Amino acid sequence: MHVQEWLDSVPAAAVYAVVGLIIGLESLGIPLPGEIVLVSAALLSSQHGGINPVILGACATAGAVIGDSIGYAIGRKGGRPLLAWLGKKFPKHFSEGHIATAERSFQKWGMWAVFFGRFIALLRIFAGPLAGVLHMPYWKFLVANVLGGIVWAGGTTAVIYYVGVVAESWLKRFSWLGLVAAVLIGVASMLVVKRKAKKAQTAQAEAEPEPVAAGE
Repeated sequence: MHVQEWLDSVPAAAVYAVVGLIIGLESLGIPLPGEIVLVSAALLSSQHGGINPVILGACATAGAVIGDSIGYAIGRKGGRPLLAWLGKKFPKHFSEGHIATAERSFQKWGMWAVFFGRFIALLRIFAGPLAGVLHMPYWKFLVANVLGGIVWAGGTTAVIYYVGVVAESWLKRFSWLGLVAAVLIGVASMLVVKRKAKKAQTAQAEAEPEPVAAGE
């Protein structure tokens, strides 16, 4: 069953809870499709009045902020052994290369890495635990975490909601196939933008000179 079809079959309160929980777990450091669930729920809210997009965005924001904060606490307590353990459990997401890339981003950008990391799948999973491992001051982490969560969750909900409303109204004379096509185009455009941003970040990280070992 498709994610959106499943969300369509459950009460609004359950949709809010599921969205908040999955985004919270993803932010905590568990690789889950938080963004896909949020996009599906926001699209669903544009088609059915029972789901309030404002409440949905608030639940998504709360999940993101709370999950990141828990991940920060776990990372600060667990330290680098935690990253090694995660690498064994989730080698695809927590490989040494991914950790090194994320760590360089944090060391160079600090709070901005937490803020903009919310928009990049890899950093969205790393942000909380890695900020704790690197002992980023919690007040800095919290400010970037809250602002990033609000902009990402609220912005994604608003954009997908209004795209769905406009597309459904305009394409009502056609068919559901047309609506699905419009939504897919919108989501694809967003993914392309994010992919370009990720490539630019990777290229910048690779362009940085490698540290010279002592004595060389």
